[in-house]
Parts: sequence; structure tokens; C-alpha cells
Amino acid sequence: MNNAEIQIQFPKPGEWQEFTLTAIYQDAGGYRPPARYTADEIPAEQAPAMAAVVAALVELGEDWQAVQVWARLGKNAITLAEDGTYTMIDGVCLTVEAVHAETRGRRIFTASDYPAFIITDPAAVEFFRFFTTSNL
Repeated sequence: MNNAEIQIQFPKPGEWQEFTLTAIYQDAGGYRPPARYTADEIPAEQAPAMAAVVAALVELGEDWQAVQVWARLGKNAITLAEDGTYTMIDGVCLTVEAVHAETRGRRIFTASDYPAFIITDPAAVEFFRFFTTSNL
């Protein structure tokens, strides 16, 4: 079981270039203190994967704007092979708290609402592992 999680906060909903990413994971000694990164601290090689997360958030449309995202890695995405069998593959699943542009109400969205919230691109999976694996 993977207990790691990435939390992304957007202080200005709809302005994707400004965010704080917090990685929460367990290392060999137990849970480590969360590591926080701003948009400027994301390594350049990880930027395309962050762009994939933002592309999924755009699915919300103009009425709802993400303020916080929880990303978890799991084998929750499946593909149908040519022979008719299903295979579980790694995917990053997003849970999104969004605020409504007019009413300012809040709502939680999941992959049940937006299938694009399951990102199976290998770069997104590597992005998740980059931030939730101890480099010590």
C-alpha cells in the first residue's frame, strides 16, 4: 500500500503558475516532515508533468477553480488489451477542492466526476515518485 500523497495549494484560484506543492511520504525511519516547494523550486525536468496536472484541472471549466489538489499514486487505472483482458497500470489520481467563481461555494471533485483526474502518463507517475521517495 502506498501512503504517500502530494498536496498542491493554489492561493489564487485559476492562476496555475503560483502554487505550493507539499510532499508527504514515509521514509525508512517513519513519516518525514512534509517537504514544501514553490513553483520556482520545481526542477525543470518535472515541469511537463506539473503541466499535465494543470491540464487535468482545466477540465473543471470556468465556473469552478481549483484551490487544493491531493494526488495519490495507485493501480487504479485500467486498460483493455487487444485480447479483451484488463491490466492494472500505475496512475496518479487527483482529488480536487474547488471554489465556484460566482457563489464562492466549495466542492470536492474526484475522478468519478472527471475521468481526466486519473493521469496515467509515465511522466506524471515519475513526478509523483520524484517528490515522494526519500533521496537520502
